[in-house]
Amino acid sequence: MPDDTSAAIAVADYPVAGKWRWFVALGIVLIVLGAAAWLDAVSFTQATTVVIGALLLAGGVFQIIHAFMTREWRGFVFGLILGVLYVAGGLIIMREPVHGAVVLTLVLTALIVAGGIVRVVLALRHRALPAWGLILVSGLASILIGYYLYRSLPWTGLTILGTLIAIELVVQGGGWLYFGIALRYLRRTAAAV
Repeated sequence: MPDDTSAAIAVADYPVAGKWRWFVALGIVLIVLGAAAWLDAVSFTQATTVVIGALLLAGGVFQIIHAFMTREWRGFVFGLILGVLYVAGGLIIMREPVHGAVVLTLVLTALIVAGGIVRVVLALRHRALPAWGLILVSGLASILIGYYLYRSLPWTGLTILGTLIAIELVVQGGGWLYFGIALRYLRRTAAAV
C-alpha cells in the first residue's frame, strides 16, 4: 500500500486527474463503437475501404499538384506517374469496395507473413537469447495466420479489416477506461490524505 505522500505526489504528476470522467467517457464510446463495428464487420470493412480509397485519391491529387509545382525537378515524371496511380487506385477502391477490401486483405496477409518470416529468421539466428523460442512461436503464428487469411479469401476480405478495427477500438477503449478509473482512484486517494 503506498503511503499518503506518494499519493499526493502522484496527483501532482497528473494534473488531468480531475478530468478522469472524460477518459472514462472516451473509453466507453470507443468500446461501443468497436462493438458496433464487430456486429457488422462487413459494412464496416466496406466503409473503411471507401475511406482508404478516398485517402489514396486525395494523396494522388496532391502528388500530381506537387509534381507540376516542382516540374523543374528531375523527379517530375516519377511524381506525376505516382500521383496518377494513386488517383486511379483510390477511384477503383471507392468504386468497388468489396474488391478493394479483398486486395487490401491480400496486402495485409502478405505483410503478416513477411513479418512472421523475419521473426523466425531472427529467432533462429539468436538462439543464444533466452526468449528466442517466444520470438520463433510468434513468427510461426503469424505465418499460420497469414496462411489462414490467404486460404479463406475472398471471404476474409469482407470482414477482416472491420474486425481488426473493431478489436483496435475495443482495446483502445478499454485502455482509456482503465486510465480514467485509475485517475479517479488516484484523486480519491489524494483527497483522503
